[in-house]
Amino acid sequence: MVLRILFSPPAAEPVEKKAVRRWRPLRRVMVWLRWFAARMLGLMVVMVLIYALINPPTTWTIVTEGRQHQIADREWVDIEDIAPVFLRSVVAAEDANFCLHWGFDMAEIRNVVNSGSSRGASTITQQVAKNVYLWQKRSWPRKALETGFTPMIEAFWSKRRILEVYLNVAEFGPGIFGIGAASREYFGTTADRLTPVQAARLAAILPAPKSRSPHQASRRSRAIADGAATIARDGRAACFDIPRSG
Repeated sequence: MVLRILFSPPAAEPVEKKAVRRWRPLRRVMVWLRWFAARMLGLMVVMVLIYALINPPTTWTIVTEGRQHQIADREWVDIEDIAPVFLRSVVAAEDANFCLHWGFDMAEIRNVVNSGSSRGASTITQQVAKNVYLWQKRSWPRKALETGFTPMIEAFWSKRRILEVYLNVAEFGPGIFGIGAASREYFGTTADRLTPVQAARLAAILPAPKSRSPHQASRRSRAIADGAATIARDGRAACFDIPRSG
């Protein structure tokens, strides 16, 4: 009897205890991931709140571009000091439903998917998230962060603030960032004095600022001029436009 006890194999561990031991490391990983995600989310919220009140001094894109090109002098231009026709031109060119969506233009996304087109459906808010907080090179991590930043920006910033920031950090040519620098470098004027033709030509280069020139009329710039007038008439400029001459 004693020998049987000494040499008999140990009793099998209950299945419940094995399961608990197997899941314990996974549970720790999940707890750590939740901890990390909560702090990342909090950091993103803080970053969005800061730039709701403070103008971004620079961006990663401007810093990296400065290694290849001389950066033209840039001063922040308040949205009140930008010609209304230029605001309408940019929205008509880049995001005609800017006043109607919450950061993602679902109708435009569906159109792109259904058509099988390779063109993007990025909104101005998404471009602000990318230009201000992230980097230009496409990747899944960047897209995931952009998707997180976009609704936060819509929640904490006004539409006018979103458009103002976008126009002050957008690239208008090699080393030319912001509507103030673009107005001066291309037309020798200020942002508040842009004509409808100048506004449409500047807006036309935004998708490809390194390869397009605002000094040449194009089918795109003419379409933008028409689009700017259209969104003024149908109310799609109501969230950022202040009725005044120009």
